[in-house]
Amino acid sequence: MSKIEFFVTPGYGDVNLKKFHYSQAFRDGNRVETSGQGGWNNDWEFPESLEKEIIQAFDNLERTLAMAGASWKHVVHVNSYHVPTATNFIGDEHLSIMTDQFRKRMGDRAPIWTCIGVPALGDPKMRVEIRVTAIIKGDA
Repeated sequence: MSKIEFFVTPGYGDVNLKKFHYSQAFRDGNRVETSGQGGWNNDWEFPESLEKEIIQAFDNLERTLAMAGASWKHVVHVNSYHVPTATNFIGDEHLSIMTDQFRKRMGDRAPIWTCIGVPALGDPKMRVEIRVTAIIKGDA
């Protein structure tokens, strides 16, 4: 039986571990799960534009996956949480930026995706939070 390992992304992850007592990812055998990653930098600052915030969240996920020995080529499931910018749905801007990042980072791979609109996230400056599941099998 494999041992579950927890991973803390250097920088913002160290701060979150101390302040909120949680890790950014765990690995159990070939399965990696991340906690929700936002578009913050190591100083917990958020970009002004939604596009830059979503791209930074993807960058943070990439760093976190790497800590656990995974990459975008291993991602099989994405959950994204969005503070809507449109009435009655998340908004075209959120969806188009997310889709663009999927294509840039995963190429032809198309993981399953659950996209949820929420009234608020863990920080009042956050507009998006993304978590993923990765399965590491050969060249996946």
